Amino acid sequence: MNGKKILFVSSELVPYLPENEVSLMSYETPRMVNSNGGQIRIFMPRFGNINERRHQLHEVIRLSGMNLVINDMDMPLIIKVASIPRERIQVYFIDNDEYFKRKATFTDEDGKLFPDNDERAIFFAKGVVETVKKLNWSPDIIHVHGWMASLLPLYLKKFYADEPLFSESKIIMSVYGQGFDGTLDKDLIKKIAFDGVPEESIIALEEPNYNNLLKVAVDYADAVILAAENIPADLEDYISKLEKPVLPFVPLQEFEEAYVNFYNTKVLK
Repeated sequence: MNGKKILFVSSELVPYLPENEVSLMSYETPRMVNSNGGQIRIFMPRFGNINERRHQLHEVIRLSGMNLVINDMDMPLIIKVASIPRERIQVYFIDNDEYFKRKATFTDEDGKLFPDNDERAIFFAKGVVETVKKLNWSPDIIHVHGWMASLLPLYLKKFYADEPLFSESKIIMSVYGQGFDGTLDKDLIKKIAFDGVPEESIIALEEPNYNNLLKVAVDYADAVILAAENIPADLEDYISKLEKPVLPFVPLQEFEEAYVNFYNTKVLK
């Protein structure tokens, strides 16, 4: 991975959120690239249940202050940063008071999905791209983890299609087990269409459930990693028909060699 630049974009990441299959692999994968000589940047949402004092998050004024248009509303973008000391890894946080101040990640205390999760996902995708543009950092690979990050491949290939910074970047989508029950807001397809993305290119999002969100993500990715042992059958079947590189599930203890090999021989070839 010597000198390769890899952008990691994730819904969740340890040590900032509790350990699960997404948050753990979102930490282990950049750590592995870092230790193999690659250059990394990591982005995640600044959920309100992340302890800013304990993890020493601080705002990056030069990167903050932009407004992102979400469904015809101006939403201020705040960028914060923190370090994982023992790994010398820096993490960028996408923040906005309206979307991320509440003290929870995806659901309320009754386990119900927040009604604006769809807009949070759009804001996160746009926020990552706009911040990387400000950093003027052109990644070789963009590796996406978790459903709240899953609109990024679509936005990169459609909304940001003419952005030269990403013209050579390859997108990998890691697919995990069932991320949520139910559906996001039914108007998600219209909100994405507001950004000039043709509705016929995202027709699956007429029913914005987990499987369909991930189907759109893998459609616009250049390669796919099956990052969990138990992936919904409908989604696994859909991925099996794709004509693009797919890495089957590899246990955590064996993932390093498999991922490096996949990056180098299937994605960057």
